[in-house]
Amino acid sequence: MELQRPDWDTYFMMIAGVAASRSTCLRRRVGAVIVRDSQIISTGYNGSPKGLPHCGEVGCLRQVLNIPSGERHEICRGSHAEMNAIAQAASVGTSTAGGTIYCTHEPCSFCTKAIINAGIRRIVFVHPYPDPLAHQLRAEASVVVDRLPETVFASVAPLLEDIFRPTAAR
Repeated sequence: MELQRPDWDTYFMMIAGVAASRSTCLRRRVGAVIVRDSQIISTGYNGSPKGLPHCGEVGCLRQVLNIPSGERHEICRGSHAEMNAIAQAASVGTSTAGGTIYCTHEPCSFCTKAIINAGIRRIVFVHPYPDPLAHQLRAEASVVVDRLPETVFASVAPLLEDIFRPTAAR
């Protein structure tokens, strides 16, 4: 009997989804995984810098000021998942050049610039984010961009059922 297994894109996106569960952002939970040669080299999620209070503790200034999504990123105390994954790789001396980044949400222009500068050649995401500059920058840099369907997270659920089923019920 052949086991059902998710393809690589689904597998790494599911891990990005788990990373998003660590997010401390009050507005949107995002996760990212950087992969090179089918090996995970770094993960990240959006939230405050290491050791600093999280938005849940001190509040969200963007929310208080009623700032729409996609605007005034500079006043947010948190870093985006993509930036945190790149910083995590850098902090342990791991090159991201030639890698792929799996993001639960499409990267904004700030993260796109960091992705390009980190030498990441492919972006895979599920949820779109309307940022025309990010689209333009990725096209100019010839970064490959692939969008997975939103059903990707649900598609792995049947594969997990056997893992969580009690041993006696198998």
